[in-house]
Amino acid sequence: MNFLGVDIGTGGSRAVLIDERGGVVGTASIAHAAVASPHIGWAEQEPQDWWRASTAAIRVVIETARVRPGSIAAVGFSGQMHGSVFLDEADEVIRPALLWCDQRTEKQCIDITERIGSARLSELVSNPAITGFTLPKLLWLRVAEPENWKQIRSILLPKDYVRLRLSGDKASDVNDASGTLLFDVRNRKWSSEMLDALELDLKQLPRVYESIEVTGAVSKSGAESTGLLEGTPVIAGAGDNAAGAVGMGVVNPATVGVTIGTSGVVLVVTEKPMRDPAGRVHTLCHAVPDRWLMTGVTLSAGESLKWFRDKFGGGKSFADLDSEAASVDSGSEGAVWLPYLMGERSPHLDPNARAAFVGLTANQTTAHLARAVMEGVAFSLRDCLEIFRGLGAPIDTIRLGGGGAKSPLWRQIQADVYRRTVERTTVDEGAAFGAALLAGVGAGAWRSVDDACTQAIKIADRVEPDPDSADILDQNFETYLNLYPALKSAFGT
Repeated sequence: MNFLGVDIGTGGSRAVLIDERGGVVGTASIAHAAVASPHIGWAEQEPQDWWRASTAAIRVVIETARVRPGSIAAVGFSGQMHGSVFLDEADEVIRPALLWCDQRTEKQCIDITERIGSARLSELVSNPAITGFTLPKLLWLRVAEPENWKQIRSILLPKDYVRLRLSGDKASDVNDASGTLLFDVRNRKWSSEMLDALELDLKQLPRVYESIEVTGAVSKSGAESTGLLEGTPVIAGAGDNAAGAVGMGVVNPATVGVTIGTSGVVLVVTEKPMRDPAGRVHTLCHAVPDRWLMTGVTLSAGESLKWFRDKFGGGKSFADLDSEAASVDSGSEGAVWLPYLMGERSPHLDPNARAAFVGLTANQTTAHLARAVMEGVAFSLRDCLEIFRGLGAPIDTIRLGGGGAKSPLWRQIQADVYRRTVERTTVDEGAAFGAALLAGVGAGAWRSVDDACTQAIKIADRVEPDPDSADILDQNFETYLNLYPALKSAFGT
């Protein structure tokens, strides 16, 4: 018996097939078309392209793993959060989806906060109004594109559009719904008060399930498109951060996950929903029933290094930059990177924040700047960890994931910046792996998500902080903390 996880990311769709022990049987990734940006700060994708890529990835993984479709007992989903898919009465896409990193809705966020009140907003949905979240996108469309708004009959999140195409069901999960600003995170249901206050119709939203529940089954057309067996159960799954947490084994209270992908995410598991009154970090339902996540997000984590490589790397690979950066001492001789290429979410909630190098001298090279980028991203993630500590969130184990965890240098930098032992798992297949584990739990292969993680996830290695490097990086971190308030006026905010 096998279980399939499908992750609808920003850059592509990924399928991971696992067996009853949690071992990876096969993987496949298919790229998406590039994100469109019709105006500065906008980010859009065609949902139909997610379907194309995900069906191709499923077919490839079935073929390359050489498994019978009938051996796949369930399919689970994960995906980029906060995006908005607008469908008409025939379930056809009305316009391109607005993505998690889209920054056009600053005015709508202000309007939401003024209408609801920041304290009441936190009580109702456990989070502040953020440009990346789904609700501000809906309000933008209602004003900016009224003809499109009139056509809307359904609103789905990215992975749930693919679910609709696969099974015909309009469904989501408690974790992904938590990032809409329309969900009562504490009670794990849509917020009727928010819907009424913003004059939105509950009928346009999908039914919400716990992440391990069955939402439907592969339809005849879904089977024809993917090669899966008609009738295969489809499990709710989770947003990419929570599914990625499951895939890293970050499911027990006091366990912290730090992931560096395109964005950077820090999350800690709690037994009860904890809120930040200042709105610097977010509160979401976990993919594990009766558990929650506090999360902090830096929008340009791995994206910072990609940007640096593409613009200034002179054709070098990531491995080349990594090797050069490793030749430079900790602290990058005073160079500090502020990684706000696309604005920032945690802790500043400022779509107009901008990136900067500070502390440059004539002696520094691209190697120094590459290392400064890696250190600056770690500083941004430590910024979130410090908020968690201040709120009293329990922090025990720090587990690393994403592309940043594959770099020995970036792992050491993180250990030094956090001043904590960090570890990574033997399997680093990301959110799709977590979605596959959720599918296995939903199909009854494991009694719980905890049991699945205990059996499937093992520690590959641990990295201890170097005290001397940590002392140097502490000094740079203090500089980092001063940069945003010092430069904010230069950002035009």
